[in-house]
Amino acid sequence: MSQLRSGSSQCLWTSTLFIALLSMPMTHGANYGEALTKSLLYFEAQRSGKLPPNQRVNWRGDSALRDGSDAHVDLTGGYYDAGDNMKFGFSMAFTTTMLAWSSVEMESELKTYKEHDNVLAAIKWATDYLINAHPEPNVLYGQVGDGNSDHACWMRPEDMTTPRPSYRIDAQHPGADLAGETAAAMAAASLAFAQYDAAYSAKLIGHAKDLFEFAKAYPGLYQSSITNAGGFYPSSGYQDELFWAAAWLHRATDDQTYLDYLMEEYGTGGQRTIFAWDDKFVGAQVLMAKLALERGGNTGDKLQDFKNMAEYFICNCVQMGSNNVKVTPGGLLWFLPWNNFQYTTTASFVLAAYSKYLKAGNTPINCPSGTFQAADLLYHARTQVDYILGSNPKSMSYMVGFGTNYPKSPPHRGASIVSIKQNSTAVTCNDGMNNWYNNPAPNPNVLTGALVGGPDANDAYGDARTNFQQSEPVTVTVAPFVGVLAAVA
Repeated sequence: MSQLRSGSSQCLWTSTLFIALLSMPMTHGANYGEALTKSLLYFEAQRSGKLPPNQRVNWRGDSALRDGSDAHVDLTGGYYDAGDNMKFGFSMAFTTTMLAWSSVEMESELKTYKEHDNVLAAIKWATDYLINAHPEPNVLYGQVGDGNSDHACWMRPEDMTTPRPSYRIDAQHPGADLAGETAAAMAAASLAFAQYDAAYSAKLIGHAKDLFEFAKAYPGLYQSSITNAGGFYPSSGYQDELFWAAAWLHRATDDQTYLDYLMEEYGTGGQRTIFAWDDKFVGAQVLMAKLALERGGNTGDKLQDFKNMAEYFICNCVQMGSNNVKVTPGGLLWFLPWNNFQYTTTASFVLAAYSKYLKAGNTPINCPSGTFQAADLLYHARTQVDYILGSNPKSMSYMVGFGTNYPKSPPHRGASIVSIKQNSTAVTCNDGMNNWYNNPAPNPNVLTGALVGGPDANDAYGDARTNFQQSEPVTVTVAPFVGVLAAVA
């Protein structure tokens, strides 16, 4: 489970930091490909439902095969959110959008490392679920499982006995944020599949269009309708999801209607300090900035306003802005205490994607403290990747299964309990808690490719199942990292 609230602090890119970065052992380029491969294995470990014959993570088994039966809808499949057995639609949709953006933006790089097919498979595992979760134009199932009972229990997904209620939004119980984010996911995924499965791509666009209209017609925060989600992924607003969805729909369809929506609605989202599951304004701003760069807009154009806001965030990330993101002594972009990596990976993705846009336009970015070229942005994205993969004060890889010194006890039900393939005896709630959660031994199964939450503002990290704030892996963290790894590989 992930938490966030806004906030960023100032820190200059000083000579001390340069010295810190230079003193760290840099990750060899050849290892980026290995990390990329492993990041996609993580999504296989998070799969819910009936596993396919080509499943590579073999310590997992089939699970939650009756999801949706209470509502007479097939809600099997999709991804478990984190170390729990919950399916939260809000975070799953954002995960899907970022996987799709990674696929669309870094397609050639993914093909070079022979991971493009695996990225499409990871996206489709989510979109197949999201399609089923949207059985009618104004109905969207946004959660499976009761968060409170699930989090009170420690058991393998294959053994689950906790309640699996299905929660939905509809015209009487709206959730524009959830519908908007799912529309963005469908639209982005349609682009990912456009050249490879035209019929599936068209199906996704149809769902995206319906969901966007649903979101516009019935405003409101989704946790007002799915109250159980409020304790885990509360949304602070829905305008960012509407902007995000419109931006993706425009990119996927080239339909002027969606651009008109972005141009005519009030504002641009303004200056943002984070990009994450609860704040997608930066994502929408970056997509509009791409359009501005392609069109060569003028200062009076709202596209230019979007571009200015995108570049405000980017300049702060590369320490050349007016409100620079804090940097740890070891060189990590540090935003917030709870699962900081979720913000580091999205920021790094923005740097990598914007680097491509600048390179295509043969133009620099002008920040308050200096001018940056495309290669400079990619360099800064690479420093964050290197930190995460081991170039840090602890010389620790924060990707599970990468290198030899990595977190051995991330809090994850399936990884922390003996595999059902090894011992098919059901593990009860209490047995799981007493014999596995409280067991000081490392996890019996390696959650390959997972990213933990990350160290604190002073580069300190505690590898313990009880340390949820720093050590729990979440899908929203790995999805953007897929694209970053492909970009720097």
